[in-house]
Amino acid sequence: MAAHLHAEVRVDLDALRHNVGLLAALAPGAATMAVVKADGYGHGAVEVARAAVAAGASWLGAASLSEALVLRRAGLEVPVLCWLDPVSVDYSAGISAGIDLSVSSVRRLEAVQAAARVAKRRARVHLKIDTGLSRNGCRPEDWADLVRRAAKAPEVEVVAVWSHLACADEPGHPANDLQAARFADAYAQARDAGLEPLRHLCNSAGLLTRPDLHFDIVRPGIALYGLDPVSGAVDLRPVMSFHSSVALTKRVSAGDSVSYGFTWTTKTDTTVALVPVGYADGVPRGLSNRMHVLLRGRRRPVVGRVCMDQIVVDCGDDVVEEGDEVVLFGSGERGEPTAREWADTLGTIDYEIVTGMYRARVHRTFR
Repeated sequence: MAAHLHAEVRVDLDALRHNVGLLAALAPGAATMAVVKADGYGHGAVEVARAAVAAGASWLGAASLSEALVLRRAGLEVPVLCWLDPVSVDYSAGISAGIDLSVSSVRRLEAVQAAARVAKRRARVHLKIDTGLSRNGCRPEDWADLVRRAAKAPEVEVVAVWSHLACADEPGHPANDLQAARFADAYAQARDAGLEPLRHLCNSAGLLTRPDLHFDIVRPGIALYGLDPVSGAVDLRPVMSFHSSVALTKRVSAGDSVSYGFTWTTKTDTTVALVPVGYADGVPRGLSNRMHVLLRGRRRPVVGRVCMDQIVVDCGDDVVEEGDEVVLFGSGERGEPTAREWADTLGTIDYEIVTGMYRARVHRTFR
């Protein structure tokens, strides 16, 4: 390991391809939409998208139109859906690029119609119904009007009706069945309006726990990256690992304190290793005195406060050297911490950990 390594995220595309194949096999009657929003959950949207398509994904999902256009410009030609932009955005570029647009209101439908006229091309739209998440999506009381207008709009092709599950990671939650019933009603109304749309409802957790709701397309996100939203027995493989190296070692005496605020004090003489990563590189400050790293084959505690650019590792009487590799999190196969471990310690979810690696100072490499 080179001594100059600062902060590096390694993305295992073989693991990602494995996960795509596994998830697609769990939903054999549905197409797979690989969700690569937020720069592929911090893993690299274009590289992840290419690997996912090679492994069998036939759709891609992006939050914003700008994210979707990046995929198109990279040469990805499969259908791409985007769903979260202000109504003031210029949809014409997306329509010209053949990107599918989500529509949740009459106002947005009208904006898409206007953009389609500018682009001189029909817009492909997915009508989104709010089935209970109370976030994006059309209100049920406004739905009949939206589908009726969309069915009559010559500027649009209604590709699908869709929604999003709020509690799919809790398989027994009553909201899941309630949302499924509301979705069925919304789909029936769309059919009554003369539409013949595809249906998609399942995120990663829904894909894993509700095969009855797979319908025409499933939309795995976090599970693509090997992080299991329901802690089941599925053989998902974590795709991201986070690495650095030792920048300096020193011997400190019993009674010496380490890092800002002197929140940790040595009880005996010990060797500490300085690692040049901190909260500017995605190591949450809330992990101060609460995290470990893998260094020279052993888990070792990080002591003192996490700083902006560095952490300190207690190595006891072991010999460590400048340039030694440090694994901050990974798959756990070698005993290293995992993104889930960080998340559990912080009281958050592993989504936040991996997307937190989307930083200018963190170098990203692909296997």
